[in-house]
Amino acid sequence: MTGKPSTIQGYGGDSLARVRSTCLYVATRLGDLLDDIVVVGGLVPSLLVDQEEPVPGVEAHAGTLDLDMGLALAILHEERYLALGERLRDAGFEPDTNESGNRTLQRWRTGFSPSVTIDFLIPPSDENDVGGTQRHILPDFAAVITPGLHLAFADRVRVPIEGRTPSGEEAQRDMWVCGPGAFTVLKALAFRNRGDNKDAYDMVYVWQGVGIESVVGCLEPVVDDRYVAQALDIIRADFGTIDSIGPRRTAEFMRGMPDDDIQADAVGLADRLLTQLSGVG
Repeated sequence: MTGKPSTIQGYGGDSLARVRSTCLYVATRLGDLLDDIVVVGGLVPSLLVDQEEPVPGVEAHAGTLDLDMGLALAILHEERYLALGERLRDAGFEPDTNESGNRTLQRWRTGFSPSVTIDFLIPPSDENDVGGTQRHILPDFAAVITPGLHLAFADRVRVPIEGRTPSGEEAQRDMWVCGPGAFTVLKALAFRNRGDNKDAYDMVYVWQGVGIESVVGCLEPVVDDRYVAQALDIIRADFGTIDSIGPRRTAEFMRGMPDDDIQADAVGLADRLLTQLSGVG
């Protein structure tokens, strides 16, 4: 599997529509398991920020090429993972393969064409779990251990998704979607780990689209969580000046080159976030 495109030109409305349609299809298959599942990753900004009537000055979101779904630890404790794996297989999903031809048990793909992949994530269960490694749940099903993912279950919103599934069915379902505070934390941690332009862009987009006050309101109840503290330290270090890597990579994603206005906006939003949270806790 190749890396993410580094600019907005690598994305588009067609790919976003396919991922959104796949998310709706999954929801129709996993109805009674949905309380243990939250949408995270690149689909989140387009679900949190109204794409039909966006905030003035905020462009339509670039979209995403794949679907990320977080699993609650409770799905392990109560063995609902058995139903999860069975229903995915019955719905035509199967493990994806990497460039070497080996199965990737944490990433499944649809049987539709063009196919969409789903990456499954799960929080650490104890201090010995290492972020980025796999937790094997079934012989052919795994999830990537993702530090901070528990916050997506503490800060989440129910979003209606409607339209057509990949097979052309009309449907509407409500999905739990990672809230703007938890999304900020997860994207900041991801940005420190891999430095992708898209991670910086996604985070800034949500800040612009929902407003810093909303992000702060979602973070206040969990501000003492260690992953929140880590994320704020990352934002402080990587979004501190107009030429810091966060603002620069946001601009590079959006315009393919540095852009002083975009970079200044990113710095200003980060500063407001940090300032408003500085007295909390």
